[in-house]
Amino acid sequence: MLEGSSEEDQEGSGGETEIPEVDAHGVDQELKHHLLKKYSGYLSSLKQELSKKKKKGKLPKEARQQLLSWWDLHYKWPYPSETQKVALAESTGLDLKQINNWFINQRKRHWKPSEEMHHLMMDGYHTTGAFYMDGHFINDGGLYRLG
Repeated sequence: MLEGSSEEDQEGSGGETEIPEVDAHGVDQELKHHLLKKYSGYLSSLKQELSKKKKKGKLPKEARQQLLSWWDLHYKWPYPSETQKVALAESTGLDLKQINNWFINQRKRHWKPSEEMHHLMMDGYHTTGAFYMDGHFINDGGLYRLG
């Protein structure tokens, strides 16, 4: 038996030292407060960046109007050339990905190629990148009137 300790003390402790209970919730809150204080600037800029990326919805009204104007002028063949896409991106303030996606969605939702166009495409005339239709020569640069 150890000096200065009773037999009951030794039996109850099993030779281990007693650890005081810690308020885990209080420690978590303190750590959270410390981390928020340290990284709050970084977190707010990260939140802003993520909210921009998540933001979905309509394009600005002026941009949509410009795209629809182009669409109305080219409804028979609504495939802008790369040069036209760049010009549309610059004039609308949108990036090329937005321009491309808008045209893809617009064609899927609102464009029905004529029967003649469908047959020309199915017959393989489009494989050269150009074909003739209704007095127009169509290629990747746009629509050209012949004659």
